[in-house]
Amino acid sequence: MRETPTWRIPIGIIGLFVGLMVYAILIARYAPDIIGSWPGLAQTLVYLVLGLIWLLPLGRFLIWMETGKWSRPKAESPSSE
Repeated sequence: MRETPTWRIPIGIIGLFVGLMVYAILIARYAPDIIGSWPGLAQTLVYLVLGLIWLLPLGRFLIWMETGKWSRPKAESPSSE
């Protein structure tokens, strides 16, 4: 458990915000040109997927903010005393 503050948390929050803004702007700028003539249901599905896809790297990013490593720490096996 972390007991002292770390620079990764504020930098991570700022990075997450900036990354999401860039992603949102790119989607808002280019997606309508590509899928604007599609049927409404197809557009809805595309925007739903695009709205959720940013969650895929979020887990590793949050792990990095807490631990400084990109992968989940290995669980310690219970000691047999």
